[in-house]
Amino acid sequence: MRAVALVDGEHYAPVVRDALRELPYEWVGAIMVGGTEKLRGDADYGVPLVDGFGDAEIVVDLSDEPVLGPAARMRWASRALAAGLPYVGADFRFDPPDFEPFELPSIAVIGTGKRVGKTAVTVHLARLLARELDVVVVAMGRGGPPEPELVATPPTVEELVERSRAGRHAASDHLEIAALAGVPTVGCRRAGGGLAGAVFTSNVAAGARLAADRRPDVVLFDGSGAAVPPVAVDSRVLVVGRGQDADAYLNTYRRLISDVVIENAELRLLPTAPLEGRVAVFTAGTTEVGHLEADVVHVSNRLANRELLERDLVDADTYLVELKAAAIDVVAEHALERGIRVVLAANELVGDYDDRLLRLAPRPLGRSL
Repeated sequence: MRAVALVDGEHYAPVVRDALRELPYEWVGAIMVGGTEKLRGDADYGVPLVDGFGDAEIVVDLSDEPVLGPAARMRWASRALAAGLPYVGADFRFDPPDFEPFELPSIAVIGTGKRVGKTAVTVHLARLLARELDVVVVAMGRGGPPEPELVATPPTVEELVERSRAGRHAASDHLEIAALAGVPTVGCRRAGGGLAGAVFTSNVAAGARLAADRRPDVVLFDGSGAAVPPVAVDSRVLVVGRGQDADAYLNTYRRLISDVVIENAELRLLPTAPLEGRVAVFTAGTTEVGHLEADVVHVSNRLANRELLERDLVDADTYLVELKAAAIDVVAEHALERGIRVVLAANELVGDYDDRLLRLAPRPLGRSL
């Protein structure tokens, strides 16, 4: 296997040269990653010093502290993985995630973690492209269906409550996207998530085929947490959460494989229908409601904590609810039993990202939003 080595000046050149001879690789060269101040003259490593990976099939890290610490090594791992190369050291190995081929124009929206605004960006992008294109979204989640499920029309709150009463998860990302973006959405599931975003198991490949059967102009793939949809897409949008480091650990890899990076995305609750009377707001995170033109009597950000959420079910005329976590089985169920009106809340992306996002479309489009 053709390999390129990462070496440093902290190691004496004869030691590195002998190590390269012992290791079972065909060396295309070595990359000097630092510590050159300790080198004596022209160090001979037995292989040429190069600037990049070239035609290597694997990156072998022969460096060490203090030249390359853990953070720097993660950056090198990210570069290798983004180039499609395994990255190995004395006691570690990172392999690039596998991506299923996909024949239609496609865009993935990925994130650096949970609650970073990724699904809000997917909804925004779907609405943006759907002004002129036929769009289908494929979403994966930890609570997705055992078989890929096509939601062809936006579900109503009543339909979601019926789903919940039947014992099914009624606030999956694919239901949120279908309800808020108004485009056909395929729901999938995944288990596990690696440092580079690979998943242990998923039915996303089957979901991608279901989406392709509709022959849309473009398919959007919505990631899950920090997991990356295991599909070879044409482009990616990376959403970095507030206060998160876009280069922490293998986030560098996510950035390197993305075409648009949205950092510190500002989101604002956007009701999908007019708010009437006294309004109680239920979210999974934000408590900022000052922009709402409504008589807000209560705000709860406890959708992800059912025990505490039960205490927030106050009397009101309207419940404004994010479609996440316990939004349906607790909040909407309570509201419908008491005749309280339920309005779903989208997360509006604040800022002008449309020009960058529109460049990802499979053909030139007007500025739709």
